[in-house]
Amino acid sequence: MTDRPTLAGGATLAITGSGGSGAVTAGLILLAAVGRAGYFGLLGRSAGPQIRGGESAAMLRFGLRPIECMGDRFDLLVGLDWENVARFADELPLDRDSLILTDAQAGPIPEILVRSGAQVRSLPWKALADAAAEGRVNMVALGMVGAMLGLPLDALEAGARTTLGGKGGRVLTPSLDCIRSGYSAADAVPVSPSALAPAVARWNISGNEAAGLGAVRGGVRFVAAYPITPASEVLEWLAPRLELLGGSLLQAEDELASINMIIGSSFGGVPSLTATSGPGLSLMVEGLGLAVASETPVVVVNVQRGGPSTGIPTKSEQSDLNIALYGLHGDAPHLVLAALGIRDCIDTVEWAVGLAERLQTVAIVLSDQMLGQSRAIIDPPGDRPFGAGERPRLLRPIAQDADPDHRRYRPAPDGVSPMALPGLPGGMYTAEGLEHGAGGTPSSRAIDHAEQLDKRLHKLTGFDYGPDWAEIRGEGDHLLLTWGSSAGPVFEAAERLRDSGTPTRAIALRLLAPLQRDALLEAIGSAGSILVVEQNQAAQCFAYLHSQRALPEHARSFARPGPLPLRPAEIMRALTDRDGREET
Repeated sequence: MTDRPTLAGGATLAITGSGGSGAVTAGLILLAAVGRAGYFGLLGRSAGPQIRGGESAAMLRFGLRPIECMGDRFDLLVGLDWENVARFADELPLDRDSLILTDAQAGPIPEILVRSGAQVRSLPWKALADAAAEGRVNMVALGMVGAMLGLPLDALEAGARTTLGGKGGRVLTPSLDCIRSGYSAADAVPVSPSALAPAVARWNISGNEAAGLGAVRGGVRFVAAYPITPASEVLEWLAPRLELLGGSLLQAEDELASINMIIGSSFGGVPSLTATSGPGLSLMVEGLGLAVASETPVVVVNVQRGGPSTGIPTKSEQSDLNIALYGLHGDAPHLVLAALGIRDCIDTVEWAVGLAERLQTVAIVLSDQMLGQSRAIIDPPGDRPFGAGERPRLLRPIAQDADPDHRRYRPAPDGVSPMALPGLPGGMYTAEGLEHGAGGTPSSRAIDHAEQLDKRLHKLTGFDYGPDWAEIRGEGDHLLLTWGSSAGPVFEAAERLRDSGTPTRAIALRLLAPLQRDALLEAIGSAGSILVVEQNQAAQCFAYLHSQRALPEHARSFARPGPLPLRPAEIMRALTDRDGREET
């Protein structure tokens, strides 16, 4: 097969199988191997809601440039078996130029995949696995696919050691044997060394791990949380690392306890964070109101999933924007940020921690399943993640000396009054959810209520957030506007449109509240065609921007729910075809 996709030209493939077949493990090894060979890559995963068994798939894209989203189609589909694959066949777009690799012993290919017109090639994976001691079909297939892509065998072996090393020799040794067996049996055309990228030191990281790294870089030293899909890996990554830094993570009995625990920790002066998903965020909103009223900084990383209610725990959707913006009762101004990619999870969470501390408020960071549970090969992050030049670290204003006239909530020019920590002589004050006067004593007087409402609002709207509120790429009269994880496919769609002769800009919002309306309107300028792209049914961001008078009347919406990921080609069609079904 001489016209196969190769690493040098970029490749997109999926590995599918039933639960326990090792499809995701094979994908993780392949991603690690690609990173070892010096390439960029992105791995997403798809699974059903079953606790055990069910269907699973690893979806990978590799290339010489950073990969920010999956492509429009798959070059290769590696079918380890076909059990339950029809449940997510619509997540595996194939065409006549695609190739399905399988073993005849795996059974007939489902009709829904055959109808794509993809070519089919049968390979002897099971026979080779049966010939080896403790043979593994997924590892034989991995060896063959690696050879067909032109990946060096030593990179595959290194990927296996990285991924399986913790399982000991009883797993690693037969896996390596099967990888070698599959590699040597592949009838692939050898790739010359000059076709391979130079090996460089890059990171292999998931969005959830990146969010945890951003938290500790921002200064978080206490986390309380209740595990929930798809946010649990944030907690798993943080637990041992916080301990090394002198901090701690506590698994609370539920989300109500976790939000109150981090409020208490922050009241004591320790930057604190929790991670959850939509159902957990719903339980936290009363506690978040307490943090806003008492001006106690806390950060919530909300890894969104399909909703409402329990929804689709293992699939991605951007449908928690409304609760993040409006879920707190009363006038409760707070920060809402959205990570724009796996790499950006580091930067956005770090920034959110700093902003929450500096402004003594709540920061909700929106990630989602696609970002959180996908892995990417990225360049190592720098020390200064945002903007141009030096940006001083954002720290909480702390009262340092006893003040006989200390009033915790005294109005200040920037709205932020120094916070006395427990134990400071003369620094005692009441911190609770009741409205209060400047000293913290509960008050129902209209003048106190108005003064504190203005204070809590002004400190957010009057702050200079600099250029980090959005990422803007490209030039042109056409404009794609988005937020969060939709940034990846939007950036690629805009680049493709520019390359095809349609000058297109892309704006991805990182800071959603308080909305930087004037900066956004300036960035929009006189754009003739504007499309707001997001992954939810109700066009939540589109409606929000209109409510803030931040969009021209001719702006249009392209919004559709998950679990299917947004793809660059459909965004391109939506911008150029006003009759697109998804537009509103």
